Amino acid sequence: MDVKLKICGMKDPANILEVVGLQPDYLGFIFYKPSKRYVDGLLPSFVKDLPAGIKRTGVFVDEQLVKIAELATLYGLNVVQLHGSESAAYCRELRELLADYGIEIIKAFGIDVSFDFAVLDAYETEVDYFLFDTQTPQHGGSGKTFDWSLLDGYKLTKPYFLSGGIGPESIDELHKIKDPRLFAIDINSKFEVAPGLKNIDKLNDFKNRK
Repeated sequence: MDVKLKICGMKDPANILEVVGLQPDYLGFIFYKPSKRYVDGLLPSFVKDLPAGIKRTGVFVDEQLVKIAELATLYGLNVVQLHGSESAAYCRELRELLADYGIEIIKAFGIDVSFDFAVLDAYETEVDYFLFDTQTPQHGGSGKTFDWSLLDGYKLTKPYFLSGGIGPESIDELHKIKDPRLFAIDINSKFEVAPGLKNIDKLNDFKNRK
């Protein structure tokens, strides 16, 4: 598959350096305190000094705009991923706030049978990508996959990240997706030894097979 790879939920420095060796396209760092993968204790300078070819992505949930801007600068983020109930107006304000830094914005949405894809229309011009995840109360990281056939309801041209319980066993089903709007695969919990600690062999195998 000619798609990008995002490895999310990183927080252990030694493990991060191992993952960096695999050269993923995006590395995700979670700035949401209730998350088991919260970046508490990870030095901003360490994140900022990671190889420039890997896009450092900060994941936020209904955070104050000025706080996101502050952390994006401090950690040298290339991408901000919004994983809460942020409105299109919120995204517009954030885009204006980050305009001088060239930071991309991803807006995540939890998908289930009741999701109305029409809500995305208001966001289309305010974000760079959508991310489609499994609908859960925990804002992602559930390890559960949603029914990908629901994406038939997505009618916009905006490229998207696919997330939600994707693991080594998902390769065959991923290869069946022929949607040119699928920009990146976002993986996390199915490759973990413990929250925030990734199995390098599993990641390497997945990367080579995707």
